[in-house]
Amino acid sequence: MFTAIAGTARAQLVPAAAPCALAQAAVFERFISAECSACWTDGATPVARPDAWLLDWIVPSARGDQAPLSPAAPDEAAARARRVLNTDVDDARITVHRTSARTTSAAKLAVASGPAFNGYFGVQVDGHGRAPVDSGVWVALVESVPAGTDGTAVPRQLVRAVAGPFRPHELGSGKAWRVLQAMRWPETAKPERLLARAWIERADGRLVAMAGERCTR
Repeated sequence: MFTAIAGTARAQLVPAAAPCALAQAAVFERFISAECSACWTDGATPVARPDAWLLDWIVPSARGDQAPLSPAAPDEAAARARRVLNTDVDDARITVHRTSARTTSAAKLAVASGPAFNGYFGVQVDGHGRAPVDSGVWVALVESVPAGTDGTAVPRQLVRAVAGPFRPHELGSGKAWRVLQAMRWPETAKPERLLARAWIERADGRLVAMAGERCTR
């Protein structure tokens, strides 16, 4: 599980297919503790609707690197869990958070990633449309893990690296803005399965809009 691919340039690899939803579609988030190997392999894991965004978060535990799933547990997962769950992630079960579709949002997003260099590649996020004043822009590298691989019985969109929040001054004005960020993929990620995601999030964790690269709709 989570085997590293050393010295591989993502630019030379065929990108994974990306299941994409609309920018204002519902978001389905699954949180599991880095202690819960059984949560990762559980065939009864709740699944997202086909028209929803999916994010899988592995949350670091108090044992740090000693936890079995710690190689895939970004520090930001704990902060995201606190913002939306208002409780700790259970070490023995999967916790699901569902965000309703946001049909009235005026914010628009697009995200793309560039060629890899020395383990990094650039991510560009473009947006326009007014967002709430307490909003910020987040960027993530998400690994598409097919069912039946790396021990998971269900398809996953596993968050591997996160940057943000960015607050371009145009975000609250409705004018166009751009965020550029160099991001490093974790050594335990398979770079050919990584895709960029971006979203606008309010201070209390509510999501305003989300986008993924290479989306077909």
